[in-house]
Amino acid sequence: MRYVYIAGAGSRGVTMAKYLTYLDNDVEIKAYLYDNDEKNPTEIEGVPVLDISKEAYLNNEYPVYIATRGVNQEKLKNSLKLYGIKKIIPVDVQLDMKFRNAFIEKYYRSIGKQYSKISYNQNEDSRDDTGYTGCIYVASSAFDGELKEKYKKEEYEKVIQVGTALTSQTINADYFDNEGCNISDKNKQYCELTGLYWIWKHAKEDYIGLAHYRRHFLLPQNWLDIVKNQKIAHIIILLFLYLRQPLYVSPSLAENYCDRHIAKDWDMLMEYVYRNNNSEYEKMNLFFKGNLYSPCNMIIAKREIICEFCEWLFPILDTVVKSVGEHKDLYQNRYPGFMAERLMTYYFETKSEKYHIVYADKSFLC
Repeated sequence: MRYVYIAGAGSRGVTMAKYLTYLDNDVEIKAYLYDNDEKNPTEIEGVPVLDISKEAYLNNEYPVYIATRGVNQEKLKNSLKLYGIKKIIPVDVQLDMKFRNAFIEKYYRSIGKQYSKISYNQNEDSRDDTGYTGCIYVASSAFDGELKEKYKKEEYEKVIQVGTALTSQTINADYFDNEGCNISDKNKQYCELTGLYWIWKHAKEDYIGLAHYRRHFLLPQNWLDIVKNQKIAHIIILLFLYLRQPLYVSPSLAENYCDRHIAKDWDMLMEYVYRNNNSEYEKMNLFFKGNLYSPCNMIIAKREIICEFCEWLFPILDTVVKSVGEHKDLYQNRYPGFMAERLMTYYFETKSEKYHIVYADKSFLC
């Protein structure tokens, strides 16, 4: 066996452990490590969770993968160096993407499912002779932190300021989510979904998408031509869309939500679905026992697909919000956005006979 440590006892650490052990049967997680004051379990699935500031011994020959938020990695790295750890591997966006793609591809093969993915470098000899138009709307707000990395907006991207109704500040945006029919004043809870709502009500392009100021799809320049060619190549009922590459969470989608957020909110969501559509409740309940979803509410699809999805999504969220209300904790108050990530994945993954899903990587700007 090849033993490794995972620095990070949260969801990122558990996910990295899953990637490593699934991709290589000879890998065994020796322990999860932490050096913070947060509440940590004593073990995760039988693997001990150790406070490196108190443990007397770590085998410095075992490699350590640092699977935490980027802002915490340097501190952990320095702590590990004090123990003489010889191989420290910070899991950055690129490495996480590499492991995630390998994991998803292998997992999908094991269940007989195709993992369709578009490459950033993919190119097809195609010309835009159909007159179709496409735009990816990038949700940004006046409250966004300043980016350290410079980003050049792609020609197909347009910035939409979200939460515009909540501030007198405006940013350099192409569109504002408080214009026309909108829910801009709900941005503190709905997050980028106020942008999605505006797109639903106002966008005119044939193919539309939603990304974030820090999270962008990694797409070839001719992605629109590829979409159109793929749509033509498939049978009529098969519609083509992009979602962000799936993320593995443990122990299940439902339990992961309840662990990270407020369980009563999730219960309210499921209760609403149960009352209104028992057959969908059964499908949804089964789906959320799984482990994969596409986070961040990022999507690209034909406008009609987006509209159909929004007509389904927003009545659910609005009803749950009326029942739950607001939370004082600003992070947990964003529960409609967190729920929508799971609901979006459920909606499209359970309609595989109708939609052909192609996954895309994303960039994450610091």
